[in-house]
Amino acid sequence: MTPDWPITPSTLPQPGRLTGQRLLITGAAGGLGSAVAATAAAEGADLVLLDRDIKGLEALHDDIEAKGHPRPALYPLDYLSAAPDDYAELTTGIAADLGGIEQLLHTAADAGDATPMALYDPQTWLKTLHININGAFLVTQALLPMLREQAGRVIFVDDHDAHHRRAATGAYGVSKAALMGMMRVIAAEHSPANPVVSCAIDPGPMRTALRRGLFAGEMAEEVDSPAHAAGCVAALLDPRHPPANGVHYRVDA
Repeated sequence: MTPDWPITPSTLPQPGRLTGQRLLITGAAGGLGSAVAATAAAEGADLVLLDRDIKGLEALHDDIEAKGHPRPALYPLDYLSAAPDDYAELTTGIAADLGGIEQLLHTAADAGDATPMALYDPQTWLKTLHININGAFLVTQALLPMLREQAGRVIFVDDHDAHHRRAATGAYGVSKAALMGMMRVIAAEHSPANPVVSCAIDPGPMRTALRRGLFAGEMAEEVDSPAHAAGCVAALLDPRHPPANGVHYRVDA
């Protein structure tokens, strides 16, 4: 069983902590992705922001630039329509613009439907699994050579409640369990020749559109904003204090 290590939240960026770190965030226009992007930019990271929401990416870009932080690179990509050439183009673009990458953070997720298994729409099931599992795999596989060169790290975002204590989370819950399997497989492949660290973090309940879709009865004031967890994620990006390989972290309440 993967160990569960607590990590204490901090909403205060530490300027300079991520200077020189090249980080790709999937789902960057979403709740957690945009919060981590803002924190990482404030700490000096060079960002590649990937999402299918072009307007959301542009708004995030403008916000980061307006605060005087390094200008992020934008990469609009829709996992549903992306072809293998699109992932090859992603790596080519990163190599040309940044020369490589040290860190990959997966925050992209599709909620699917909050529906019991017996009533789940098959097309929604396939779509959600493709976005949440296949998309993460294809991006990770494309970037592994760069990550290997830099002894980099891949960080997955878990949602423990969705696949342990909640009914009717459907394809979303199943996909989160699968991502934890992917994290452990990559961690097991760690070696001197393949020094890529793989770990996961469960940010806990967050006030995001995705969570509202899954847990409609939950009051907004009952959960924290994504900024509560963004500092914890940024701590796992610290090059001076790398996370432990194969470890599952959780954000303390």
